[in-house]
Amino acid sequence: MSITLNHTIVPAHDKEKSAQFYARIFGFEYIGPFASFYVVRVNDTLCLDFANRDTFESHHYAFKVSEAEFDQIFKRIQDENIPYGSGPFEPDNMRINHNYGGRGVYFRDENGHLLEMLTADYEME
Repeated sequence: MSITLNHTIVPAHDKEKSAQFYARIFGFEYIGPFASFYVVRVNDTLCLDFANRDTFESHHYAFKVSEAEFDQIFKRIQDENIPYGSGPFEPDNMRINHNYGGRGVYFRDENGHLLEMLTADYEME
């Protein structure tokens, strides 16, 4: 069996609102409350468990998506007037990138986490 990441905790100021944001923007399955968390299912093997925290550092979460998913998610980002950008140091220049023959975009959630959506893997040399 290969090792997979099963879940990770995403710190948030409002765990329920944050879980609903990720479900709405990315189209993830909203599971709702579980133990002390609010949960969304990313895919068959990964869940994000949102937990309330007063203070935390900004994290980076990158999601590889298909071209069709990119179009759907990007439309929701635009419909909600969420600033986006072409790189991690320009997350609000209102451009997408075309790295490695794909498309990518960065944006922040309401907690300040930097989210990335990409359609092509990075080419490692």
